[in-house]
Amino acid sequence: MGERVLITGGAGFVGSHLADALAQADHEVMLFDNLEPQVHGDGRTRPAYLDPNHRLEIGDVRDPDALGPLVRQADVVFHLAAMVGVGQSMYQVRRYTDVNAMGMASLLEVLAANRLRGRVRKLLVASSMSIYGEGAYTCESCGNVAPRLRPVEQLKAAEWEVRCPRCGSALQPTATGEDKPLYPTSIYAITKRDHEEMAIAFGQAYELPAVALRFFNIYGSRQALTNPYTGVAAIFSARMLARQAPVVYEDGHQQRDFVHVSDVVRACMLAMANQAADYQVLNVGTGRPISVLRVGELLARELGWSGGFDVVRRFRAGDIRHCFADTTLIRSLLGYEPKYRFEDGVQELVTWVSQQDGLSSAGFGDPERHLADYGLVR
Repeated sequence: MGERVLITGGAGFVGSHLADALAQADHEVMLFDNLEPQVHGDGRTRPAYLDPNHRLEIGDVRDPDALGPLVRQADVVFHLAAMVGVGQSMYQVRRYTDVNAMGMASLLEVLAANRLRGRVRKLLVASSMSIYGEGAYTCESCGNVAPRLRPVEQLKAAEWEVRCPRCGSALQPTATGEDKPLYPTSIYAITKRDHEEMAIAFGQAYELPAVALRFFNIYGSRQALTNPYTGVAAIFSARMLARQAPVVYEDGHQQRDFVHVSDVVRACMLAMANQAADYQVLNVGTGRPISVLRVGELLARELGWSGGFDVVRRFRAGDIRHCFADTTLIRSLLGYEPKYRFEDGVQELVTWVSQQDGLSSAGFGDPERHLADYGLVR
């Protein structure tokens, strides 16, 4: 028999896939989740995709009394529970800060209280590429640079590419490594930075090996289509199936690193098993950039969508231009090799979205409207 593994946020997209992989590897899984209505619909019903053999406890991650008994039984803890949504975090500031920061704090207090009599041997925490802000760049004259956000005046002029903060020249995006300075540009990103720093600091103090995994743009089956702040690939797919043109900000040529959920799970499993990951912060991506517009084109091809895209040539406050992972460290330490390019994994996502009931255009405009109401789209 393997180990007993607790996954907070375990009924969600990544957590449920991780639970399946752990169970297949002969580990016992315990899932803790509040079934957030924005993600899980009515917030009461166990997700149909969740293996009935997985133990699910419903509770709030901020509640140490609910968490404590599960932590005391666990050998390994994956902390995935969090409010997710960059844009939404900028007008639900208190909610995001409360759930994310206090959820992490509650878990750490439970771990501290149970350190002497508990059995947890490792803590793994989900972080995010969003904590980087802009990705890494190189300037022909100045070398490697780590710019902050593009000036608003530049964006209002629809000049989208990042300029060198030293000489003003055009920059070329390069793979973003873990040593790049962190310039988070949203409340969500700040809480994710706090997650990893809290976990590593706590782990070092208590000699509890901790790992922070910086997930890039995850896609795949089980992404929540009821959540208007889910991943862009799922949002694009749902809009096409609802016969609505996907909304593309700026010019669509901004680049991201889309990593399939199965590759994320593989990274989690490797980090759990390998001591080389202890006290490390690791990128989890593919190292391969792809533009947002290209993502839309690939989805359109799979779905037979010919309605085009609504390229609005506007921008959202805090948006970055390019960011994709340097995966050198996780490859060298853990032997991680992503199996899927976006072109390879897109069919699974499309199949999943196509099988979901009740897709309609209702609610798809809400994120854009809310952001515009708060002056966050310009």
